[in-house]
Amino acid sequence: MKDLRLAGVIRESIVDGPGMRMTIFTQGCPHNCEGCHNPQTHDFAGGYISHPENILKAIDQDPLLQGVTFSGGEPFMQSEALAQLGQEIHKRGLNIVTYTGFTFEELLESSEKFPERMQLLEQTDYLIDGKFEIDKRSLELRFRGSANQRIIDVKASLEKGEVVEIEL
Repeated sequence: MKDLRLAGVIRESIVDGPGMRMTIFTQGCPHNCEGCHNPQTHDFAGGYISHPENILKAIDQDPLLQGVTFSGGEPFMQSEALAQLGQEIHKRGLNIVTYTGFTFEELLESSEKFPERMQLLEQTDYLIDGKFEIDKRSLELRFRGSANQRIIDVKASLEKGEVVEIEL
């Protein structure tokens, strides 16, 4: 499996998706959203290199986990490595939430040029899409920072050919 450049890992979280989850913060983000919650993850040269096997070992040691969240930074800048990791996570019966500053539609459009983005989309159960917009910030939203961001059932959306939003 391909190595990842990470900003950090939270072994147990209840705020980054449904249930008890491991949250993996990727390093590197092109969006630079004003008011970003994780500005330290923007630098593509920052963070550290991690071997996916180490993440899988930590997952295997925690029977409480119900899922894994890919956050950032921008996970879709490391689509290939995360798609590979996602396959292994799914083999363990866990779900995957991926946060992205791209919209679902942008990811689909760019997947011709970057086919690895579709690979990561196909490994994602729930996508939380869209840039953080400070003027739409809300503390009332579950698992999102601003009202423009959507929680998308990826498999249903790919099957239907249009976005299927859900509440988690």
